[in-house]
Amino acid sequence: MKTTSQSQLPPGLHPETLAVRTAIPRSQYGENSEALYLTSGYVQPDAHTSAQRFLGEEDGYTYGRAGNPTVTSFEMRLAAIEGTESCMATSSGMSAIMLMIFTLLKSGDHVIISQSMFGSTIKLIGTEFARFGVESSIVAQSDVAAWKAAVRQNTKILFAETPTNPLTDVCDIQALADVAHNAGALLAVDNCFATPVLQRPIEMGADIIMHSGTKYLDGQGRVMAGALCASEKLVKEKFLPVMKNSGLILAPFNAWVLIKGLETLDIRIRAQSAKALEMAKWLEQQPQIARVYYPSLPSHPQHELAMKQMSGNGGALLSFDVKASSAEEARQRAFHVLDSLQVLSLCTNLGDTKTLLTHPASTSHGKLSDAQRSAAGIGQGMIRMAVGLEHVGDMQADLLHGLNTL
Repeated sequence: MKTTSQSQLPPGLHPETLAVRTAIPRSQYGENSEALYLTSGYVQPDAHTSAQRFLGEEDGYTYGRAGNPTVTSFEMRLAAIEGTESCMATSSGMSAIMLMIFTLLKSGDHVIISQSMFGSTIKLIGTEFARFGVESSIVAQSDVAAWKAAVRQNTKILFAETPTNPLTDVCDIQALADVAHNAGALLAVDNCFATPVLQRPIEMGADIIMHSGTKYLDGQGRVMAGALCASEKLVKEKFLPVMKNSGLILAPFNAWVLIKGLETLDIRIRAQSAKALEMAKWLEQQPQIARVYYPSLPSHPQHELAMKQMSGNGGALLSFDVKASSAEEARQRAFHVLDSLQVLSLCTNLGDTKTLLTHPASTSHGKLSDAQRSAAGIGQGMIRMAVGLEHVGDMQADLLHGLNTL
């Protein structure tokens, strides 16, 4: 694997420029669009160099499980716009979490996570890794005191997602970094929904930034991908050895798609976020809606923190509760709204240029217990909306098909 160096570019470039220009050097053919290298093996110049590369004592590619030039370009580009020294790409967002936990924790270690995190993350850490002796505590997302109280002598990682899916809860990254570092632990932040366009957790004290590249980094719902952005020491000494042996690798074609996706990340996020704010304000005025969850709204409980931490922008994800008198009625009414869509998509992914809606209680958080969903604030009447690039008026008209016929 080659070092993810950015030395070929001058210092001081803005993230928008880095998202377009950061990559490995061009080949001898001088291609302007980054090359796609589809190969599992690499011819070595001589036996000595081959031995040095396999020992990790010399930069160079050896085997597809240990590195690929196209994947390296994606890693360099994401690290550049996140402001970290290095990056390790993986096959999915969940595989990035798997790599982080598997690499940094052992039996008897302790991790603290938010109760508002993605359902699969809670299951992976709280159930699957628990079978191997990894202990975990689940705390309220925005309660710094609760995070601090949950710290133990064996705490190694605090893992937060901000904003969360689907409630858009926001945590104080700097405060949690202080809690983690005072305990000798690391702070990992899932930056999937804000992306480095809206916030760079490394600048607020985070040690690891996790991404599901499947979402906004791709931006058009085409590929699965994940990544961990961190110091070069963490990536090369911790993540890379485990990656070589585990095979949680990102495919070169998927990396190439992400490279091109990052080039439009800034304009997509800003355009989709502007439409999301307009939709959130409109939804708050609809009589069939009980509550809207969106960080840019003054009604959001962490509104001031979000506006400070997320560069004054709430992102492209929002959720809302339909009014109902019982959980059963709420589920029926939410399903009716979703089944009435004629333009927008009923789809559990997010980050697409197409607007996607889903019912979290029966999909992304469906495997959680009723108690876990209740603690996380996810009710049967909640609908999550990942706002795309359609005209806002068309989005509103499509939602009214269901809302006006409840």
